[in-house]
Amino acid sequence: MHYAAKDYSHLIGMEGFSENLLRNHFTLYQGYVNNTNRLMETLSKMLDEEKTGTPEYAEIKRRFGWEFDGMRLHEFYFENLGGRGGDVPSSIASRFSADFGSAERWLTDIKATAAMRGIGWAVLYYDPIGKHYHNSWINEHDVGHTPGCVPILVLDVFEHAYMLDYGLKRPDYVATLFKNVNWDLVGRRINMAEELAQQLERAA
Repeated sequence: MHYAAKDYSHLIGMEGFSENLLRNHFTLYQGYVNNTNRLMETLSKMLDEEKTGTPEYAEIKRRFGWEFDGMRLHEFYFENLGGRGGDVPSSIASRFSADFGSAERWLTDIKATAAMRGIGWAVLYYDPIGKHYHNSWINEHDVGHTPGCVPILVLDVFEHAYMLDYGLKRPDYVATLFKNVNWDLVGRRINMAEELAQQLERAA
């Protein structure tokens, strides 16, 4: 098994993001892909050599989740950018009424989550079992995920995602993110997640 880094160079030129910031971010992402592959190879070798009871195996196994999540979260993040942003489309906004009251309240909540002190990720999830949307804070890459939930919109709020262009003004960066959200992609993720909910209901 081997993962290949995806090409997100089409995002260069995106409003509010310098080429230097984006290229540095792509390089960082490439590192997560490379480390994920290296750790899989190392774990496979240790399994063959019957070294699974060693402290080294345990620490590498723990590290794998951090590197893999760093790889995948960056992919979700880059893929939900590059759009025209603007207001939340009505077809998406209607999904939030039951859980947030309105798209405006959802937007306030996700921006507040993204502006929290600390490094991590702000993620809009859909729970296909409970059929609810919620915004979560992911600390680092591997702490705070809600099991079984589907990421719909992923916002990177590590310093590397914005400091070259925005310094400490994280709210300005978050505002710029929403000028570049690919709502078509977000809509497809919503459709996929809600179809999963229907499949789970039929299988119950």
